[in-house]
Amino acid sequence: MSAFVRPSRLSEGDTVAVLSPSWGGPSRFPHVFDLGLRNLESLFGLKVKEFPTARRDVDELYGDPKARAKDINAAFADPEVKAIFVSIGGDDSVRILPYLDLPTITANPKILMGYSDTTTLTTYLNQQGLVTFNGPTIMAGFAQMRHLPSDGVAHVRQMLIEPTEETEYRPYPVWANNYVDWNTPGYDGETAPQRPNEGPRWLQGTGVHAGPLFGGCIEVLEFLKATPFWPAPAFWDGKILFFETSEEKPTVDHVLRWLRNYGSAGVLERISGLLFGRARDYSDEEKEQLEAAILKVVTGEFGMQELPIVVNLDFGHTDLQWILPLGVKMEIDCGKKTLKLLEPTVV
Repeated sequence: MSAFVRPSRLSEGDTVAVLSPSWGGPSRFPHVFDLGLRNLESLFGLKVKEFPTARRDVDELYGDPKARAKDINAAFADPEVKAIFVSIGGDDSVRILPYLDLPTITANPKILMGYSDTTTLTTYLNQQGLVTFNGPTIMAGFAQMRHLPSDGVAHVRQMLIEPTEETEYRPYPVWANNYVDWNTPGYDGETAPQRPNEGPRWLQGTGVHAGPLFGGCIEVLEFLKATPFWPAPAFWDGKILFFETSEEKPTVDHVLRWLRNYGSAGVLERISGLLFGRARDYSDEEKEQLEAAILKVVTGEFGMQELPIVVNLDFGHTDLQWILPLGVKMEIDCGKKTLKLLEPTVV
């Protein structure tokens, strides 16, 4: 069992906090936000408690990082709240980290879930010893669940409500690259056309490797480098590191240079495995170029021929998403080509 503190599982009737630590998307697209809340209530039987930042105006929210941190602190302190789900991502939640009340947060471990810009929160609080969750947000993930295979609802239940001792990740049958324009009249959570899932790509590795999960959006992790919120060198030891790219579609060269930086910092030689989510908006040719760039850096430049590398996985900025619990031990079996959590995600 890893040393990270797991939060309590959710049960029907539990209250979840909803807030906006990054972009104030609910103020621009309230119908999408409301749709996500309705799905949270109807599909999982949860009660929603909106915190002050949840629907706050985009510009006001941007100008008030202290208020965003205050909501995070208050949600962890609130005995009624069993989990914290973010409305949507953004690009500046790194600004709220100095104002987090770490003693209160760590004394009250709870499910905290989001992705994209929420990487700042999930990775920083994971460094404080808490299991956190890289997964769907209210507006990007939950709002679309009724238009996606029911596997997504079952996965959320397995990860947050009905945990098992071990969990094998299996590819979803289909995936969607993005959503129908939220400005479309009558938008009801529709996605772009769903495509057959070609499954993961195993680029290299032999044997069985295991370690606690850690990672998030690769662009957002760049915001954290050289700040007090970046992991100490020893923190990387044994981790299974995961990256995903955002809807801004960083170039293959950008990803290559960022990955090279991890090698230069000594991270690649410390970790136990490397995972990449499906790259949103990349063509098949660009995905092949990305795979070649990853191998060029990891194997060609840093000589890590034995490091397992698996790409095109179901997490990140395409749907459906796997939920990845930071701090929970995963096993990569290169022979069987399986990814499996070796312990429960919640207690």
